Amino acid sequence: LDVLVHNAGALDAEFAWTEDGIETTFQVHVVAPALLTAALLPLLRNSEDGRVIWVTSGGMYSERLDVDTVELGEEGYDGTKAYARAKRAQVELAPRYAERLASSGVTVHTMHPGWADTPGVERSLPRFHTLLGPALRTPAQGADTVVWLAGAPVEVIGSGKLWLDRRER
Repeated sequence: LDVLVHNAGALDAEFAWTEDGIETTFQVHVVAPALLTAALLPLLRNSEDGRVIWVTSGGMYSERLDVDTVELGEEGYDGTKAYARAKRAQVELAPRYAERLASSGVTVHTMHPGWADTPGVERSLPRFHTLLGPALRTPAQGADTVVWLAGAPVEVIGSGKLWLDRRER
């Protein structure tokens, strides 16, 4: 396994617990990818240049990471806020994963695809989609940096960084 891309996403208006007792948004964006990475780490280490890439969102800019409140509870649940906190957690975790995996040869990155016109954006943020629809990127444009990160030379991209439009942010 050469590249693992975490791009699953959910921005749900309704609060829900997973069967593990974790708020669904946090489970989908943070816990499940961390568990999958741990499970696949032996395969990534066997690769000549294993990489883990987390696809984040501009939504993360609206929230700081507070580990005491990263997981929203049922009272006053706000799906957009839960999504933003989970995406912020991804960005904050990547450099820590990069440090932990430095000796293994596996690199870790987060990337923001820009605002792309996807079914998820249309469903979860209908007003945003209506207002900005013509200015949104195509899915292919949104995927450009993640594809580039999957194959760019390690000397160029390093590890533990946040990327947008093939540039470190």
